[in-house]
Amino acid sequence: MNWTHKSSHSPRRTYQGKHRFEHWYRDNQVYLITARCRGRTHAFACEQAKAIFWDRFDHYTHQHEFFPWVTSLLDNHYHTVGYLRHGKDLGPMMRGIHGSVAKLVNDTLPHRLKPFWVDHGHQNYFDGCLRDETQCRRSYRYVLTQCHRHGICADWRDYPHTHVQIELDRGLKRALELNAFLKGVPYKRYDG
Repeated sequence: MNWTHKSSHSPRRTYQGKHRFEHWYRDNQVYLITARCRGRTHAFACEQAKAIFWDRFDHYTHQHEFFPWVTSLLDNHYHTVGYLRHGKDLGPMMRGIHGSVAKLVNDTLPHRLKPFWVDHGHQNYFDGCLRDETQCRRSYRYVLTQCHRHGICADWRDYPHTHVQIELDRGLKRALELNAFLKGVPYKRYDG
């Protein structure tokens, strides 16, 4: 059985009529993670800021045994799909990435962006444990095609800030061998 911990310790699923946001820290999982700069600010518009992001992202993902499959960085947000070995490492990994990137990129901006990542509510990133092969394929393609979706270029291979570390079929095969998808938890988009 996989170890699971949620960031919300409240037994109530809703708060003020809305589903309570929570991070799930779960061992042996394929995750989709995404974050956006506050106010959609184009903090990563310059190559120096993008280089800072990649340096810190690579450092903290390696340190916390998160194995990115595909990651795409745009001028104001990023997405990644990857495998996380130990759920307890998600929070420290994200604090490391976001804290260091915010500090170092803010040093390059004419005006400091504070808070850097929080966009709405108190949520500074979204993480989701992927449920199955279908959701994984869709998430991978979504991340892979960000440059096309945002009108940068038609082919991800022409955009230097989409990094493919593991091909989809190889990652899927390994995830299925490891039973690394979240089973038995309903996903609203699949209902109906």
